[in-house]
Amino acid sequence: MGYLFSFPASQLFINCIFFPAEFSIVVTLKIPQMAPEKSEYIFTLLEGDSDEPLLGLRLSQNKFHFLQKGHGSRKRITFKAVGLDDNRWHTVVLAVTGRYTILTVDCGTPLEELARPFPDNLDTTGSTFFIASRRRWNGLFSGLIRQLVLLPGSDATSQICPSSEPRLSALSVPQALLHLPIKPSSTDLPLHPYEAEVRVTAGVIPLCGNSEEGQLWFNTLKRGLFLCDGITWLNMLQVKEKLDYVEDHQDLFTNSETFDIEVFHITSVGLFMATANRDSNLGSGIYKWTDGRFERYQNISTYDAQAWQYFTVGKKKFLVVANCRSKDAGDQEQSVIYKWSSRKLKFIRYQTLNTHSARDWEAFNIQDETFLAVANHRQGNRNHNIDSVIYKWNPVTRFFEVNQTIPTTGAYDWEFFTIGPYYFLAVANTFNGRSTVIDSTIYIWLGGMFQPYQFITTFGAIDWEMFQIENRVFLAVANSQMLTEEGKILYSINSTIYELSMTSQTFIKFQDIETNSALDWEYFTVGDDKFLVVANSYDGNSYSLNSVIYRWQGYEGFIPVHRLSTNGCRDWEYFNTTDGSYLIYSSARAALSKVLKLRTI
Repeated sequence: MGYLFSFPASQLFINCIFFPAEFSIVVTLKIPQMAPEKSEYIFTLLEGDSDEPLLGLRLSQNKFHFLQKGHGSRKRITFKAVGLDDNRWHTVVLAVTGRYTILTVDCGTPLEELARPFPDNLDTTGSTFFIASRRRWNGLFSGLIRQLVLLPGSDATSQICPSSEPRLSALSVPQALLHLPIKPSSTDLPLHPYEAEVRVTAGVIPLCGNSEEGQLWFNTLKRGLFLCDGITWLNMLQVKEKLDYVEDHQDLFTNSETFDIEVFHITSVGLFMATANRDSNLGSGIYKWTDGRFERYQNISTYDAQAWQYFTVGKKKFLVVANCRSKDAGDQEQSVIYKWSSRKLKFIRYQTLNTHSARDWEAFNIQDETFLAVANHRQGNRNHNIDSVIYKWNPVTRFFEVNQTIPTTGAYDWEFFTIGPYYFLAVANTFNGRSTVIDSTIYIWLGGMFQPYQFITTFGAIDWEMFQIENRVFLAVANSQMLTEEGKILYSINSTIYELSMTSQTFIKFQDIETNSALDWEYFTVGDDKFLVVANSYDGNSYSLNSVIYRWQGYEGFIPVHRLSTNGCRDWEYFNTTDGSYLIYSSARAALSKVLKLRTI
């Protein structure tokens, strides 16, 4: 039936015949009000000559249906009262992950349906995609479709929301449609008038409101062309940013010395930062980004806090602290999970876990399960050869429970990462009671548990940082000191970047970088450029040292481009706001952290 738009699934699934088990579908559509008995298809995936869809999206009056074949039967998941058939543009994200099917309309409140997991063996061999139909005229889509995107492996909502124009949020709109005017409804103003006034400024942002809608603005400083949509300036064409220099933005006075910083965003609330502070009497602080600065928001009782980790379980938002000491001398050390209260707008105590001089928490997901790994550093004052623990979220009890213990040696950091379908967890082992020249271990998830994959000799390892540049995978270790069994101590030593070799399927040395008791690596990008910043803390004589930003130079590896004066630098974090990009570093020597702004050209 050549008059219906279709194409074989093999054009989409080139390297694998199976439909992804986790995916998102993004569609922007406009359709008139539908009769109660009428149904129309957005798309279907049909097997051979069959009219029964392997997969499809269907609309009926005020309802949205997700059709699928799996586990020997066909099923339909229906979302009611979605209000799509009103002759207005809407952007819909359908996300399938584990047992959840989640529908988000116009960046609004997600609707969830619980069902059997989507099959991981849905064979697309010989099947065909039909757009706006089910191969037949009956059920033909009568509206307009602006984008229809399949995104494997992730929830696309975070990529298009929040949006200044949620009904027209774009993930992958064809270029030909981007330049076409969108016909407004009777209550909407045109988004793209045929004529527009052009304003030119050298960085000063002009007013963008209803009366300026459709105006163009050329920013000579940013070398960019922007369009006012009545709310904000949309980027139409802009030269990629390049890092020019770094400048002081804010001196942040903390409760006491800060060992770790965690920057996180809570939807519809704002950008936050948690500081892990040393002083048990003063606790640790949570700060909120307000008017271009971090302002104190909440204080939490902690005991020689070493690290924070923010994570989510479904809609629940959590913050866990690694406490290094107990509340009272001689008591069991305990780390605490806090849960965000949307009613009180603050974090409240949720669960307490026994830990041993905890140095770090790492939260991660494997398939549809959530895990927490704690780095237990030592038990008592001398025993560094102890177990670190991996906890798993129990959806029935709604608490974390022990899932696996792993022998570690003065563990300081966990780093979780994925490569293709494989899950990895790397531990930074620091000290075995005699020497810091010991093996740190990379584990791989096999048979429902982590098993050793590779051992790498490190020198007082404090931090692992995994990052990818195009299709290359790297691991950087921050080596803090070389203490031999003979008692010799060196602080100015190499930290090392390793690259995954596809030939040996192991991480091999890529580049050594001389550091001074390095405690942290942070990877970030500006425009097309890739950077690493290291926390240099001590050279054997002084804590007042330069921490260094390195830029990726391809064959040359990472080269130093900026030297930043720091005092006992402990941690770096990179974050973005609507005002630009920033770095913040914490000091383990003073109750002062610094926010630095990245100036670009």
